[in-house]
Amino acid sequence: MNRLILADNQAIFRAGAARVLALEDDMRIVAQCEDMAKLSTAIDGFKGSIIILSSSFCQDLPALLRRTRLLDIHVILVSENSELVTDEVASQLDGIVCRNVAGPDLLDCVRRVSRGQRCVQRANVTMMQAADSVGANVRDRLTPKEMQIVALIVQGCKNKEIAIQLATKEQVIKNYLRSIYDKTGVSDRLELALFTIHHRVLAEAAAKAGNLIQMKTA
Repeated sequence: MNRLILADNQAIFRAGAARVLALEDDMRIVAQCEDMAKLSTAIDGFKGSIIILSSSFCQDLPALLRRTRLLDIHVILVSENSELVTDEVASQLDGIVCRNVAGPDLLDCVRRVSRGQRCVQRANVTMMQAADSVGANVRDRLTPKEMQIVALIVQGCKNKEIAIQLATKEQVIKNYLRSIYDKTGVSDRLELALFTIHHRVLAEAAAKAGNLIQMKTA
């Protein structure tokens, strides 16, 4: 049984990864951590486990890797789609996957690492350009209001909360969401959030829309 610790400050990505991993008979998620305090506790409690860790989660990655090695814990780094991981850091990790990793590839990486192998996913330039093209197409199809709703969905807001922030009715938000689902090809809010995170151009546009909302409500 592979015992897994998910450490990511993006709740949506944690939820998506957990949904993929929990379906497998040889995978058991023993902890989900949104901050270093919880990760530290999980590390002490689950020796010999595998950590799936986002690159933005830990400020001192080398120190964390020294600690995990002492406890026979393997670390798979989730790098941002446009991020470059140096060879020095990569050599200390058991695995590296990109933020837009597909479910089967994440499972394959975990299983390889559990067998003592290293698994490093190198972003292909052509693939990255294609992903950006998809994100750009969706971004251009969404209206400014729809983009604001996407931004709030990524932040984990419910329909009622979105309606309050945008000074409208909850039913209006539901109508907008149906249009957004049609334009992005997703079926629910979790898939929408994951789709947005996986496409850098779309994620950046959503982040800007979210910042505008914060400025208006400040």
